[in-house]
Amino acid sequence: MDYLKTVVPTQLVAERGSNLVVINPGSANIRIGLASQDTPFNIPHCVARYTNQVPKRNVQDQVLNSQITTAQHMEREKAYDVIASLMKIPFLDEEVAHNSFPRKMGRVDGYNPQSGRKETAFTWTDIFEKETTSSLPLGNSTNEVVTNESVDQHEGTNSKELISSKPKFRQFICGDEALKISPTEPYCLRRPIRRGHLNISQHYPMQQVLEDLHAIWDWILIEKLHIPHIERNMYSAILVVPETFDNREIKEMLTLVLRDLRFSSAVVHQEGLAAVFGNGLSTACVVSMGAQVTSVICIEDGVALPTTEKTLPFGGEDIARCLLWTQRHHQTWPQIRTDILTKPIDLLMLNRLKETYCEIKEGELDAVAVVHSYEDGMPAGSHKTRLTALNVPPMGLFYPTLLVPDVYPPPPRSWFHDYEDMLEDTWHMEFPRRSDISDGLYPSMNVGLPMWDSYPVFSARPKKEEKVGLAEAITSSILSTGRIDLQRKLFCSIQLIGGVALTSGLVPAVEERVLHAIPSNEAIDTVEVLQSRTNPTFVSWKGGVILGILDFGRDAWIHREDWIRNGIHIGSGRKYKDSYFLQAQAMCYINS
Repeated sequence: MDYLKTVVPTQLVAERGSNLVVINPGSANIRIGLASQDTPFNIPHCVARYTNQVPKRNVQDQVLNSQITTAQHMEREKAYDVIASLMKIPFLDEEVAHNSFPRKMGRVDGYNPQSGRKETAFTWTDIFEKETTSSLPLGNSTNEVVTNESVDQHEGTNSKELISSKPKFRQFICGDEALKISPTEPYCLRRPIRRGHLNISQHYPMQQVLEDLHAIWDWILIEKLHIPHIERNMYSAILVVPETFDNREIKEMLTLVLRDLRFSSAVVHQEGLAAVFGNGLSTACVVSMGAQVTSVICIEDGVALPTTEKTLPFGGEDIARCLLWTQRHHQTWPQIRTDILTKPIDLLMLNRLKETYCEIKEGELDAVAVVHSYEDGMPAGSHKTRLTALNVPPMGLFYPTLLVPDVYPPPPRSWFHDYEDMLEDTWHMEFPRRSDISDGLYPSMNVGLPMWDSYPVFSARPKKEEKVGLAEAITSSILSTGRIDLQRKLFCSIQLIGGVALTSGLVPAVEERVLHAIPSNEAIDTVEVLQSRTNPTFVSWKGGVILGILDFGRDAWIHREDWIRNGIHIGSGRKYKDSYFLQAQAMCYINS
């Protein structure tokens, strides 16, 4: 502790963070970087693999999408009109004389002071390897020799040069490039995490999901962090996992990190807990607003309260889809084929429009923007148009029937049959156990399963998703603590994290709607959202850095050899748990 009192924080990060890799995986993006970095890499969590199957699927999940029902459509229109009355704008089908009311217009160039960038069209990804094959017979070892000169020549390849040089498809493409592959090319896009869970389905088996996760993470470690396989044993990993992940999923990720990626040791931290440390707090209601899932959990004195956890099945991507539906209904969207399901590049464009123009404020909110069309490998087309009702889509956070989330079948029920929890102190409990199912290899055998159904902290797997709006979820989460002193403290310590938290006007909207959602019989009259000290998108990652650097004892860390040989068993001293010693140590440092 004397060392902590005298050391300069930057020196501490430099000394202890150079061999720590902090990994914060999400449904749409993964935030990953060395603890010594100021900010992590924020990379789309997807991979496109070369395929020669016929017929070809552009996106692995496209067969899972369900069509919106008539009832859902009616509920969506009803939600729109409720929001319209709150925002003081015309109802969905209300005819308004042109220019009969003042409109708030955005700048034509799409400039947004928060984003500080202009909208330019995306370009299609180059799907060929940066090398050429010679005309020598196949199998000749000289085919594998590629000179720098041939690489340079290939970068400028045109149709005439293709006669003498045959381009070779890249076997897989990760991250941002994977989202910009033309639908006509022989690739299938896969997202290994969907709606806060491993994206397992009858069309996407577990083995493929884990292989794709390995491909993405290994590619990032090599290409972005420049950590080759031979040096991995000199690094340790910190997994900052969302609250939506279940114990089996966390164990699979630990196996990926320790066995496959070959890190020497690893530790697991909850995203909500890390977010509190990332902002230098000890108690807060953490609202994580990601691309596909929104989760709420309360933290008291650096300890997560599992009974307060709420999961909402919508996020930023749903707001972007709602933006498209709103513009099409008002006939302000250009006559172009925008298909976010089979053309991921269209979702990229919509996300950018949402981040640039959507905000929560009263009154008509319109903007002139440039919309791009991407057709079958052709250069992008530009269409200047007037977008309207831009304050409606983000209000879907409070009225989720407006968003109508895509329906993806959950993983098989047997996937969640497990007898250890990676995030809670459960090994003191007594329940039946067999050695042949101790590691979950035979989950269909339900020995000990009733234990989870009666477990006072966790409900039966899979974790339940709430069918309420954001304000009701926050209110319900805080009130479930049952103590008026803690409730008052949490209502004044709401922390918004994730990309959606950057939405302009969201903070006052959350404060107002949460205050109205508190029952009148509760003696609470103040709600406050705390301003984040760092970018809300990266605050959980930063908290993982702090927790990792300040963990001097590393009692909770799992070593590679132990995990591969034994796994984690009940009674093991190396099972992960929230260490009170670690939390006290971290809070002492942060608050000093």
